[in-house]
Amino acid sequence: MEDQQIRRILQDTRVIAVVGLSDNPARPSYGVTRYMQSQGYRIVPINPELSEVFGERAYPDLLSVPFDVDLVDIFRRSEAVGPHVDEAIRKGVRTVWMQLGVYNEAAAQQARAAGIDVIMNRCILIEHRRLLGG
Repeated sequence: MEDQQIRRILQDTRVIAVVGLSDNPARPSYGVTRYMQSQGYRIVPINPELSEVFGERAYPDLLSVPFDVDLVDIFRRSEAVGPHVDEAIRKGVRTVWMQLGVYNEAAAQQARAAGIDVIMNRCILIEHRRLLGG
């Protein structure tokens, strides 16, 4: 995906659901998500093991979120991405973002076929800092 497209996605996004968000400060999902929240994005934790992270209620899955989500940021193993993309399609999100090291072409093709932008194997924090100077 071109830098211009990623910049547009980051500028248009307001609500980010983070699949696999941990409440452990040593985990990458924690630091990345904390940064995105500090940049003004509303964060929606998706983790069935948690009740709250960063002052936001956690949900067991994306379909349990009772409001619209713009972007789904996935911190899961590549082979575990499929069901989350299925939920993103059913939820009607605009973008699926798979973090560094997360790559699932079959799931990406499904999302694209549903009209969803897909970014794979990139860190949203790194791209935000690089393109928007956060």
